[in-house]
Amino acid sequence: MIRLLSRCTGALLAITSLLLFTSCHLGLPRTFVPRKGDEIIVAGRAFHTGTRVVTWMDPGGYDAYRVERRFSPYAESSYEKTIAAVKDITTPNRYSARTHTLSPEQIERVRGGGWELSELQKVIDQFVIHYDVCGISKVCFNVLHDHRGLSIHFMLDLDGTIYQTLDLKERARHATISNDRSIGVEIANMGAYPPTDTKILDEWYQRDGQGRTFIKIPERIGDPMIRTKNFTGRPARPDLIRGNVQGQDLVQYDFTPQQYKALIKLTAALGKVFPQIKIEVPRDAAGKVLDHKLPDAELAAYKGVLGHYHIQTNKTDPGPALQWEKVIKGAQALVR
Repeated sequence: MIRLLSRCTGALLAITSLLLFTSCHLGLPRTFVPRKGDEIIVAGRAFHTGTRVVTWMDPGGYDAYRVERRFSPYAESSYEKTIAAVKDITTPNRYSARTHTLSPEQIERVRGGGWELSELQKVIDQFVIHYDVCGISKVCFNVLHDHRGLSIHFMLDLDGTIYQTLDLKERARHATISNDRSIGVEIANMGAYPPTDTKILDEWYQRDGQGRTFIKIPERIGDPMIRTKNFTGRPARPDLIRGNVQGQDLVQYDFTPQQYKALIKLTAALGKVFPQIKIEVPRDAAGKVLDHKLPDAELAAYKGVLGHYHIQTNKTDPGPALQWEKVIKGAQALVR
């Protein structure tokens, strides 16, 4: 018995030494594969975009999987206290599963989140562009997550930083009847208004000593949490842009050059990952970008990039200032 115990002890020590040697030799568990910082997450996989992306898993990210309020005092942020304080939040999750076109068998397979990329590519065929009417992504997430029980896949801040809040396999709540089939982005911008009602724009957009337009974030917001240090946002075009959306005459300041660069790269990346998202926008017979909602039958058949106002008659985002041709042609060039 003593000899047997001795042999067992010796074997155990040998195995332990081998494991320790192997771990040291491989550099485990201290090694990891670093991300470049430009990846979006699709069904658990990372895809490069060529522009800065902060996911919900990264420091400083915005996590739409959390059930508590992100910007409430921690002691008051739990779900139990949230539903008592906020009438629009009635469920823990601000998102759901993409089940609209799935069979019962498929639903059972993916209900826990286990999507195959090939299955997801068959479901997603629209990319919806919004402006957030919040000015910065910090406020956007606060409004959606902490107060309205809504969600968005991406937020695009003034400095061009893209924040991904959910895996694209999730059904975010951002565009009503298109939620099951779409990916959404909220671009930081104060939105479009009638020419006689520009008070909020006058607060956010001002002129510096050289007469150049810049974005002045109100002090009441506190730390804007802009990723780029000492960043000053400026619209791509300095003056108010006037146009018509949904039959309304509106004015809006343009998005920043940094936002355009990031949006073009994100659009191109989504077009590559999801072949059904055609890098095109709804147009009329003359080739002009539509400035109103698509008819129901056309919307049901449409696959590509579109604005929120193409989906709902009560929406005007992303407004008359978005340079559609710049975005579409830029993304098409990247894909080619």
